[in-house]
Amino acid sequence: MARPVLIFGATGGVGSTLARQLRARGRPLFLSARNAGRLAEFAREMDAPFRPADVLDEDAVTAVVSEAAASGGLSGLAFCVGSIVLKPLKNVRPDDFIEAFRLNTMAAAMAVAAAREELARGQGAVVLFSTVAVAQGFTHHAVISAAKGGVEGLTRALAAELAPKVRVNAVAPSLTRTPLAEQITGNAAMAKGIAQLHALPRLGEAEDVAAAAAFLLEPDSGWITGQILPVDGGRSRVRTKG
Repeated sequence: MARPVLIFGATGGVGSTLARQLRARGRPLFLSARNAGRLAEFAREMDAPFRPADVLDEDAVTAVVSEAAASGGLSGLAFCVGSIVLKPLKNVRPDDFIEAFRLNTMAAAMAVAAAREELARGQGAVVLFSTVAVAQGFTHHAVISAAKGGVEGLTRALAAELAPKVRVNAVAPSLTRTPLAEQITGNAAMAKGIAQLHALPRLGEAEDVAAAAAFLLEPDSGWITGQILPVDGGRSRVRTKG
């Protein structure tokens, strides 16, 4: 039996799109998310096994990994869980940093730790998610940039530690139209203004980000590890205006 790709955050904008793209390629899946009802509905659509879990619950994550790997290992793990915390520094509380780090960085590390042996057995790949805001300094992004900066450091450290059997990479998108970003993209004027800041002047779509993640999970990327792949319309590197 083919080994599945385990997707945490499978009902989110990027997670669900990634699941659909991988399913279209014939990849077996195992899905997990916090909302049991939404997860069950989506899993039926994908015809995939599933188990709900809060990624901050280490025992629950371990149970997900054990069930997902029952076929004899994992071919991949995508940690599509995260947050967007936007606050001026004067309004930031210490708990904001702690909560963002726990969800975005620590939980990703614990998920990979739980799955490392099964991933190694399947010569698997891991995809984590950062943000363009780590490469670029944006106002009001101190909390999430710090947490996602941790994800980028984690990506490189795990790529070194788990080599050569497991590859670990991350995708760093710019602003993308997903439910998580609706607080920004829902404002048409703000969304249009931000879109124009990109060399390719539009916002990202979940399909853009998921396609990059799917590539990093495929054998075609078999000589790529420890990398942060920008999917950002050029925003991290390119300026078309002075």
